[in-house]
Amino acid sequence: MDSKNNHLNLPMAIVIAGILIAGAIFLRGSGKTDSQPDKPVAVQPPPALNAITLRPVDAARDHIRGNPDADIMFVEFSDTECPFCKRFHTVMQQLISEYGKSGKVAWVYRQYPIVQLHSKAPKEAEALECAAELGGNEKFWEYTDRLYTLTNSNDSLDSSNLPRMATDVGLNEKLFMDCLSSGRQQARVKSDFDDGIAAGVQGTPHSVLVLKTPISAKRREAILAHMEQFRDQNGDLPVNFSLDGLRVGLNGALPYQSIKATVDALLK
Repeated sequence: MDSKNNHLNLPMAIVIAGILIAGAIFLRGSGKTDSQPDKPVAVQPPPALNAITLRPVDAARDHIRGNPDADIMFVEFSDTECPFCKRFHTVMQQLISEYGKSGKVAWVYRQYPIVQLHSKAPKEAEALECAAELGGNEKFWEYTDRLYTLTNSNDSLDSSNLPRMATDVGLNEKLFMDCLSSGRQQARVKSDFDDGIAAGVQGTPHSVLVLKTPISAKRREAILAHMEQFRDQNGDLPVNFSLDGLRVGLNGALPYQSIKATVDALLK
């Protein structure tokens, strides 16, 4: 008897189990189970959107070429012995030559010497700051242009050229060397470098375009489409945008036409 009852109960058990499984699948599909209540889903920003932290541009402190109240403040982090920075310096000169007179674009230079790659770059960065200390904004840019013209990059510049360039641009050589040997500009260079780290700089040149009005989705998509040609082997683009739309990050020594296309898209 016991054996007979077991044979009768087995099919019934299978049926009941099937009903329970089907019910569980239905409830799971509806997303309404007592053990798994609804939870809010965190919405992640697109990969091209992130926080870009940057010290505000300050006309009293920063080295600015062009209108201090420009629609686009092109903040560049640069290493004087970086070969890509040397090439990009001419790109930025061309950009300011074309857009600077209208007052719509200005160039801000900040120091980012990568000592692990270029041992001479930190002292050269101090030399640029000594030129600014002695001759103001005008002499800073004259000295910077002169240095990028003379160096062949990768620590090729003879350090004896630093005081010579000072006299080339009309600075007092003794006062310049007093400044350079004192090391008092090291704190300024470090401040710029730290700002670059906060802005997400991982290599040079790296630029952050500071805007007066947030970039629209349409303009952002246009810039992204243009930058597709520069997508690297890791799938990364050389451009990103701040969450508030007021800053655009550009990585590397992009060619002039790409920089121009980006600026044109932002000014439309």
